[in-house]
Order: sequence, then structure tokens, then C-alpha cells
Amino acid sequence: MTQQALAVRLGISASYLNLIEHEQRAITASLLIKLAETLHVDLATLSGAQERQLEAGLREVFADVLLDQPVPEPEVAALAASSPAAGRAVLALYRAWRVAREDSSGIALPSGRRLMLPHEEARDVFHERANHFPDLEHAAESVGASLPPEPSELNHAIAERLRRDHGLHIRVAPTDGALRLYDPATRSLVLSEQLPRESRGFHLAFQLALLEARDAVEAQVSAIAPSTPEAGSVIRLALLNYTAAALLMRYEPVRAAAMELRHDVDALAARFGVSFEQACHRLSSLQRSGSRGVPFFFLRVDPAGNVSKRFSAAGFPFARYGGSCPRWVVHAAFAAPGQVHVQVAQLPDGATFLCFARCVVGRASAWGEPPPTHVIAMGCAIEHADALAYADGINLERAAVGIGLSCRLCDRQNCRSRAFPPLEHRLALDPLLASDSPYRFVPRS
Repeated sequence: MTQQALAVRLGISASYLNLIEHEQRAITASLLIKLAETLHVDLATLSGAQERQLEAGLREVFADVLLDQPVPEPEVAALAASSPAAGRAVLALYRAWRVAREDSSGIALPSGRRLMLPHEEARDVFHERANHFPDLEHAAESVGASLPPEPSELNHAIAERLRRDHGLHIRVAPTDGALRLYDPATRSLVLSEQLPRESRGFHLAFQLALLEARDAVEAQVSAIAPSTPEAGSVIRLALLNYTAAALLMRYEPVRAAAMELRHDVDALAARFGVSFEQACHRLSSLQRSGSRGVPFFFLRVDPAGNVSKRFSAAGFPFARYGGSCPRWVVHAAFAAPGQVHVQVAQLPDGATFLCFARCVVGRASAWGEPPPTHVIAMGCAIEHADALAYADGINLERAAVGIGLSCRLCDRQNCRSRAFPPLEHRLALDPLLASDSPYRFVPRS
């Protein structure tokens, strides 16, 4: 469409549209709505969340100590906003360079060099789609159409369907470390006796998705076009997990219950017979066009700081390389397993999020083995706080805690929790001055 044609459809002059495109005129709310209707664009895609995540990634790239030429933050923001394809290309080149650097240090993977690790590629796939796959939602609704709507009956109904329609023999038994074993030749499905009830239900739903929604999943994998077979396997499993969750917690009932319960995750998990993590995971995927839930980010991290799951429909800019801020509620939650910790977290750019986190301890496989321990964290932009029970009793304006993406990218002065100096600043250490911050630095002019 030419600029003139678009201007005619919007009812404005071509010269005015040209000024808007070159950021010399602000766009009004009414014109923005008309533009979205004309181009069939969901307004949620114009929130800036994708640009914020891209900008955070570019900041990490340009803060690398091996780059001699500093790139001012306004230029980084301009690149992310005006040339997102070029920005993503820069990120891809940086990832390739990091892998090449690690390979040259003798850390190459057995199968050869890659531009991106399979799990990183899978994370990007889910992040780019705001952790929502409409076709898989429809596939789950189709598979579950004949199943009872009552969550208390769902696990039994799925097991009966697997037995009746697919001839499976299902039993719970010791599995020597495996959680689920399926043998297509004997139609045998064995679930580990170590699994709690809600996890057994999830694995039954996974098996049903594997048998009845495989075509929809494969169509998604084909459309995504993974770069390697390994990445394809990771993405395929993640999409099957997504479909299983959608089967156990169907979209509209979950969205309605979440609004009714004000996103009290424990109450939601009890209603649908799922775990705290499963309920959080499902809440992070409710982004259907025309029927959106609160946009959340979701994070699962272990005591060593390793992130095993990460999704964001809330625009929270996760750091791709390096650790996260030690002031973030995610890390405090490890100190009190089972309790929900709440924090109003404010990033250096002023973006503020209501975050909540809970430490979940699994069942040890045997005496002497440490139980699996993770923190499940979620959050949303502060403007959605009224929809969450976790905001009750909090003065949202005064309770904000300043956090950063990571110590190496954080500009905050006098932080007692700082673990590393910021990459883009010069240190200003003085033997005559003892500071409460281990790394004093010169602010950028």
C-alpha cells in the first residue's frame, strides 16, 4: 500500500502521515485505533513489549567489554524501534560469535557447532508468540469436546479414553528414574509412583495430546522451521506440553475463573486440580485475540540461578546472558518454601511490575537425594495490579523496589547488592572512602 493510499483510508493528508512515520508528529488515540482497524492489527501488538525485549538484548550486546566503540542508549532504542529486523540480525550474529568463542575454548558440543542452543531457540519461539498458540488451543478444545467439563472428573475421563479408544494399559509403578514410559508396540503406559496426583493427570493429558493432537503440533513445528533436529525435538515437546495444559485447563473456563479469583494461583490450582506451577504456566498463555487475560511473564529458576523456563507476554525484558538482579523477589523466595512473596519491582527505565514468587520443593527420588527445588515467579505491568489478589494491602506507589536486568547492565548507584560493576561505566574506587556499595562508578554524562 502506498503512503497516499493509506492516508486516504485514514482520512488524513499524505504529508501528515509522512511526518508521523518519521516521528515528527505524535499519533492520536483515535487515529491509532483507525490505523489498527485499517491494517487489521491487534492493538496489543503495538504495546512496545517486543521492542523492549529487543532493546534489552541489544543493550547486552553493545555492553560487551570487547566492543571498543560505545553505543549510546538512545541509538540502541532507535535501532530496536525503527529497524527491528536489523536488531534481531545483530542478536543472531552476537549469539553466533559467542558460540564460536566458546567452541574455540574447547567447550564445543559433541554434535558440532550451533548458532543457538536448542533450548534457547525454543525459548525465543515461545517468547515471540507471547506463549500463545491459537491452533493448539483449538486442537485441545476439539480433543476435549467429549470430556467432562468438571475438573474433578477430568483425569479419570482421560484415562478411560486412553483405555477405550486407544487400547492403552495404564499402571503406576516404579520406573527407575523415568516419569512416564510409553511403549507403542505393547500399548503400555507406565507412570512413575513418584509423581503426585496432579502430575499424573498432566502426563495422562500429554499422552492423549500425543495420540490425538499430533498433527496440529507437527503443523506448528513445520511452520516454525527449527534450525536443527535437536531444536525441533525441544520445540515439539514444549508444544505437546502446551497442548496437554490446554486440555486440562481449557481457555475460557480458566480465564473466567482467573478473573473471578483475582488470579489467586493457589485457589485456581485447587479448582482445576493442578499444581501451582501448572496453574502459573497456564495463566501466562491466556493471550487469545479478543479474549485476553492479564499479560504475565513466567519464570522458573533453580537455586543455582539456572532458568529452565521463561515466557513473557508482559513485556518484562529478561537478560539473556548472565544472572538476574539479587534484589528481585525471585531470589528471596528460596528462603521460605511454600510462601508466596510479593514485590513491586521497578526497572531503571521506570517500567514497574507487580511480581510474585513461590519456592516449590518436589519429592526426593530416594533417601539422601536432594529434592528438586525451584522458584516459580510471575508478574504483570503495574497497571494490571488491581486484577490480582496479591496487590491487596500494598501501597503500589510507595512500595516499589528498584531492580535491574543484571548487575552488569544496571546503572543504579549505591546498590549494596551489586555483584559486578556495570560494563558501561568507569569505576571510581577511592581508598579514602568506604562505601556501602562494593563498586562505585562514574555516572555517564
